[in-house]
Amino acid sequence: MGAFFLFLFLAPALPAQTGSTYFLIVGGLGGEPDYEQRFASYAGDLEKIGKALAADAEKVIALSGKAATREAIQGAFDRLAQRATAADALAVFLVGHGSFDANTYKFNIPGPDLTGEELKTLMDRVPAARQLLVTATSSSGGCAELLAREGRVVVTATKNGTERNATVFARYWVEALRDPAADADKNETISALEAFRYAEEKVKRFYTDQKRLATEHPRMEGRLAGSFVLARLGTAAVAATDPAKRKLLAEREAIEQQIDALKYRKSAVPTADYKKELERLLLGLARVQDAIEAAGGK
Repeated sequence: MGAFFLFLFLAPALPAQTGSTYFLIVGGLGGEPDYEQRFASYAGDLEKIGKALAADAEKVIALSGKAATREAIQGAFDRLAQRATAADALAVFLVGHGSFDANTYKFNIPGPDLTGEELKTLMDRVPAARQLLVTATSSSGGCAELLAREGRVVVTATKNGTERNATVFARYWVEALRDPAADADKNETISALEAFRYAEEKVKRFYTDQKRLATEHPRMEGRLAGSFVLARLGTAAVAATDPAKRKLLAEREAIEQQIDALKYRKSAVPTADYKKELERLLLGLARVQDAIEAAGGK
């Protein structure tokens, strides 16, 4: 068996993205009217963004405020575990307050809080091979290592559990998924990586402009965030409403995911094999892009 084919055999398989992206958005307790309103607003915005990408309201579950109980969250994950397949992707967004006692992260919801360990168990049950978790809460960095795993990207509003102040990260994460400026590579899609970098910079700028000591430092764990698409813009958004064009967009995103996976494993692949496979993928990407443009999408 050649070295490159051995590499392909050993590397974790990435499903072709003919599957769907499922979304779960949870707005936690605010504790006071201002935060209650903010968290509900951010959760509502994320629900709209998820529905626009999924093009199917059944693939988006949103819980907020008093409705976001432990039982409701567990029920939502039960539905996701039953519906999603390995070929699908899962994106989970938690917006609200969190806490960390040096051992356990907790997401503040009505009744008993949801712990990081419980969240890990719930996410692990969903068979979607590609997963994204965004915990836009205080102290969220305290669960980053716990929740990280192969195929899952974990984004937290803070770098550790000791950053306990209320965060502004959620505001800029939502903004990133709507602002064309977040589309760094100008392909009319916004990836988790692009959204993170945009929100991270906005958070820094917020504290600088306010002349305040930064009490949150966003963090990202996991690979392949660059190919985890969360929003489409312009002609790509229009193209996604046409079944034929939507299939082409999915093919493009699948190839981009394979390119990312290859780049992450570059050091383990003989140079000649790496160049050969990269060339093959880039040619495939160009062919799909030509087909998208011929069909009227960018």
